[in-house]
Amino acid sequence: MGKMFFNILATFAEFEADLIRMRTREGMAIARAKGKLRGKQRKLSDKLQKELCRIHGTGEYSISDLAEVFSVSSPSVYRTLNRHQN
Repeated sequence: MGKMFFNILATFAEFEADLIRMRTREGMAIARAKGKLRGKQRKLSDKLQKELCRIHGTGEYSISDLAEVFSVSSPSVYRTLNRHQN
């Protein structure tokens, strides 16, 4: 009897989790349609991104040096450089 009761509770919990996922997806779709869902903001402004690319072009600084100077991570520096190369 106890095992059946826990199985029923698990079924309700799984159903509620599915409802939460569905509502979240619907809310995100509505926000995306309204232009409100844009993702995480960039760490560097456009002006700082151009400056980073200019300094990198001189060849005087390594990626880790640039990351330290601009207070960002190395992957952020790589992403910025790739974005401005394309």
